[in-house]
Amino acid sequence: MAVEKMSIAKALNESLRKALEQDPKVLIMGEDVGKLGGVFRITDGLQKDFGEERVIDTPLAESGIVGTAIGLALRGYRPVVEIQFDGFVFPAYDQIVTQLAKMHARALGKIKLPVVVRIPYGGAIGAVEHHSESPETLFAHVAGLKVVSPSNATDAYWMLQQAILSDDPVIFFEPKRRYWDKGEVDTEAIPGELHKSRVVREGADLTLAAYGPMVKVCVEAAAAAAEEGKSVEVLDLRSMSPVDFDGIQASVERTRRLVVVHEAPVFLGVGSEIAARITERCFYHLEAPVLRVGGFHAPYPPARLEDEYLPGLDRVLDAVDRSLAY
Repeated sequence: MAVEKMSIAKALNESLRKALEQDPKVLIMGEDVGKLGGVFRITDGLQKDFGEERVIDTPLAESGIVGTAIGLALRGYRPVVEIQFDGFVFPAYDQIVTQLAKMHARALGKIKLPVVVRIPYGGAIGAVEHHSESPETLFAHVAGLKVVSPSNATDAYWMLQQAILSDDPVIFFEPKRRYWDKGEVDTEAIPGELHKSRVVREGADLTLAAYGPMVKVCVEAAAAAAEEGKSVEVLDLRSMSPVDFDGIQASVERTRRLVVVHEAPVFLGVGSEIAARITERCFYHLEAPVLRVGGFHAPYPPARLEDEYLPGLDRVLDAVDRSLAY
């Protein structure tokens, strides 16, 4: 067993390094991923060790980056594309939705596109406009795409490798405010299923379900609730498409209450689908309606207002109290 304590950023870097070592067809592409090592240094040192033909600095052209990755995948490569910030992905949205997501079905299964699109997402870093958004539901809605997000260093290390090995395109959302959170990573472990949820903290009275940056907030909320005698289970969803509805159902059948938490706006967010499905599946188990906590249905605000916009401990605990009051 090889256990090492590392940040999520370091775990992603080590994961990319291992993928490059194991398969010469793995390529990394993106703006400033080479000499600079990425704005968050996720690809730091990789161009130096693997060369400019495998770690490629691209022009500032997201549509061209993803389009080129699609062409490379058609020729047998496994491109890993970095979108520098969440709000920069939209020039490439057409390529992702109309080509990357559809090619497998269009070719009746004869063509596979093993492309990973890495997107740092979410707020709480004090950034300017277009640097703090959470657009995951736009991709989860599109058939043909897998959409995942790690919340800790272990998942960052293993989920990225699993995404690269997938023959289907994967949109890999990285919670940028958690990049420097550290955890122990067993680099020789047998990873769990990519789209399987995980119980982070067991509880009996209510389930908090979250992914990416909000998992840590939910763990803190569960700890605060415990001081008041409330037993709250925390479920890390890990995948937004497909969603592990069986895992959520199993948790809700134990706790009989569910609150879904994400940074993205509540309106038509991933939590909306989860609330609808779990209401259908668990109608006779639920003792309260499924509640949702998230951002407001408004453009992401200037940095000095983001603490008011983002769901924090108080808003999660308020939802816990409202659910338990039924």
